[in-house]
Amino acid sequence: MSAQKIVLVEDDEILSKVLYIEFTDAGFEVSQAFDGEVGLELVRSKRPDLVLLDVILPKKQGFAVLEELKKSPETKTIPVIMLTLLGEDEDIKKGLRLGADDYFVKSSHAVGEIIEKVKSFFAKESHPEGAQPRM
Repeated sequence: MSAQKIVLVEDDEILSKVLYIEFTDAGFEVSQAFDGEVGLELVRSKRPDLVLLDVILPKKQGFAVLEELKKSPETKTIPVIMLTLLGEDEDIKKGLRLGADDYFVKSSHAVGEIIEKVKSFFAKESHPEGAQPRM
């Protein structure tokens, strides 16, 4: 079985590098983008198993990227987890309403926790209890 592919769209270079190393060490194939426009193109070309998407990004904000991904027939079924500093209820509700599968507030989670949450997300995806395939 090939490695699960993640596209990481994060403009904080230090955090992005740390997450890249941790996910790679955990066996994932990771592609990185540092702005929303490149992130959107990367998702379209790579067709990853998961997108980790920051909200506050240069060129195109994360919510706009999420909205475009979920409107496109080619990318609408790709799971997206928002990974951001915006932790207000309205931001979380907006992310989930636009189609995010989960929403992590970076300041509330250590890097190790984020890695574990992504691993458990994939574990749930591969062994859904009576779940129907995503459309």
